[in-house]
Amino acid sequence: MSLALIPGAVWVILAAITALLPMRRQFGPGFALLLCAPLLIAWIGWQHGGGWMCFAVFALASMFRRPLVYLFHLGPGLPVCDPPDPEKDPA
Repeated sequence: MSLALIPGAVWVILAAITALLPMRRQFGPGFALLLCAPLLIAWIGWQHGGGWMCFAVFALASMFRRPLVYLFHLGPGLPVCDPPDPEKDPA
């Protein structure tokens, strides 16, 4: 295993642990993971090539799809829709 893949694997494990936390406690660790991700992806791409870098970008976008959609709507001033709360509307 290359030196770039070891921190990448640790990042994946930390992301899985963060996903197990309650939603209100995910913001801090999730934000830190989101900030570290581009550096890890660039390092993996530098050592293993563009195909693996694209795979890592798609995996990141899949894991952080809701925050990324929120940021893409927030930037140009588009309306931001909150997901329905199952506790308020059980239907």
